Amino acid sequence: MSVNIREVMTDPALFGSQFGGESFKPWRALLSGFYGDPLEDDELRAWQEVTKRQKAPTEPHDELWMAIGRRGGKSQATALLAVYEAAFRDYSDRLSPGEMATCLVVAVDRKAARAIFRYVSGLLRSNPMLERMIVREDRESIELSNRTIIEVGTASFRSTRGMTYAFACIDEVAFLRSEDSANPDREIIDAIRPGLATLGGKLVCLSSPYARRGELWENYRRHFGQEGDILVAQAPTRVMNPSLPAKVVERAYERDEASASAEYGAQFRSDIESFVSLEDLEAVTRSSPLVRPYDNRYKYFAFVDPAGGGSDEYTMAVGHREDSVLVVDRVDAARGVPAEITARYAAILEEYRVKTINLDKYGGSWPADEFGKHGITAEHSPKVRSELYIDSLQAITSGRVELPPDGRMQHQWTALERRTSRAGRDTVDHPPSGSDDRANAAAGLIALHGQTKPFAPMSEWL
Repeated sequence: MSVNIREVMTDPALFGSQFGGESFKPWRALLSGFYGDPLEDDELRAWQEVTKRQKAPTEPHDELWMAIGRRGGKSQATALLAVYEAAFRDYSDRLSPGEMATCLVVAVDRKAARAIFRYVSGLLRSNPMLERMIVREDRESIELSNRTIIEVGTASFRSTRGMTYAFACIDEVAFLRSEDSANPDREIIDAIRPGLATLGGKLVCLSSPYARRGELWENYRRHFGQEGDILVAQAPTRVMNPSLPAKVVERAYERDEASASAEYGAQFRSDIESFVSLEDLEAVTRSSPLVRPYDNRYKYFAFVDPAGGGSDEYTMAVGHREDSVLVVDRVDAARGVPAEITARYAAILEEYRVKTINLDKYGGSWPADEFGKHGITAEHSPKVRSELYIDSLQAITSGRVELPPDGRMQHQWTALERRTSRAGRDTVDHPPSGSDDRANAAAGLIALHGQTKPFAPMSEWL
């Protein structure tokens, strides 16, 4: 079956009823140009607008990177591309006996994966000819009779290794998050690229843009408006989806112009920067041990970031000062019943002879009450989370901190974002869908107890 992407999008016998209308013209122009198909005059104008390339495409491209505004039709385009590559292309001459060609879609989370999978399944089942190709369907994959399989899953650089890919698409690539990696977008892409080589598969990465970092930004910076095998497109929401009411975008700009400029205007944010570099963190991280035991020469301090259950971790950092260095002896993290975790932490605090601790400012009254049952006085931090981070940064960059080799905590530190308001005020927090529970506990300890003056051993002040 040899049809191009424009025919698939416009033929009434295929997906013309969904993608053949006027509102999808920019998508037809972009995708046709990506595959190197000739463009009609109006398509060429749309192509030039979103790619900033003046020449009409004459050859297919290897990669497509798209910074597209929210509600611009990205998920539908993702599903369409997966179906097109799986059902309308033939890889059988390049497959070994028993081998399947995989068309992979990576989503930012399970909710997004389910939404894209519904689009994929709906497209296949909307056409009797394509529906007959379905051999098997489960919650995350659809196997077709032409030895291809469409898989939709969440971000993991481990699970994407070792497969033969006919096509790979990463949805919302600017928002991938992982507790195990500081650069999940890069690691996932590095894991996928070798699997595309055998079949000459294409890589498509698309997202609403965010901060000026990560793989989407790097490809935009290097390739946008430039000729070559890597195609980059950028377009506001209403360019790619003119049917979205203008008032939706206007109200978003009224609420938060910086956010709306990224989400609907497809502009990378200039008000968000990385807070601390991996190099600075590695310079103050000891190689071992993960936990330093109690030493009666020192007085110990603790900072606790409580969690009332759910996905957040209930964390605690314990440390002491050695001369001008604040040593973080341990960072504990747990999920479960808060009262049980509090009891466990109280026992650890007893080991380190800690009777008074600091709590995250927004911890509420129950953590103090719960620690009080174990004879520990809990005082709320006088500073909010953002202030703790800002106050701890100088100690880290000047080498006045020793951190434990906790990889997850390090990833949380490197993911932190510094935002500058119009008034010039800086705030620091984790990115959307991210977490910072371990980093927050360590920052609280550093900010409140990391004094620069030398601190005498306990033997001198007892």
